[in-house]
Amino acid sequence: MTDRSPSKPDTWPRRIARWLLGAFLVFAGTSHLTFSREDFRAQVPPWLPLDVDFVVIASGIVEIALGLALLFLGRWRVPIGWIVAAFFVAVFPGNIAQFVEGRDAFGLDSDLARGLRLLFQPLLVLWALWATGAWATWRARRNR
Repeated sequence: MTDRSPSKPDTWPRRIARWLLGAFLVFAGTSHLTFSREDFRAQVPPWLPLDVDFVVIASGIVEIALGLALLFLGRWRVPIGWIVAAFFVAVFPGNIAQFVEGRDAFGLDSDLARGLRLLFQPLLVLWALWATGAWATWRARRNR
């Protein structure tokens, strides 16, 4: 009999969620480099002392690498989960800048739409931590 407790770090639902997140990141990273480049430029905060195109390209490459890691490096899923969660936290200031400055991108053409978008970033962090078992592993180690 297998343990199907919600705290088990690698279950089929988590594996599927990890693969979906990986595919999402590969797609998003590819779109940074191709058809959504202008939209991603709108999310680069103006106070960031780097070239906007460099940030869009570099973040796209990082997203592709993280997505591929989620898809193919299951053995390393826990540390990758923490890295993906940290990446989502690191890019959050760009989403805030888009909201504060009222920049239209990705069909977000109102303060309400841009504000609702902000609510989804913490969900991405939670998705990464849950799907990789990172949070469950941390809690299990803490409780020992």
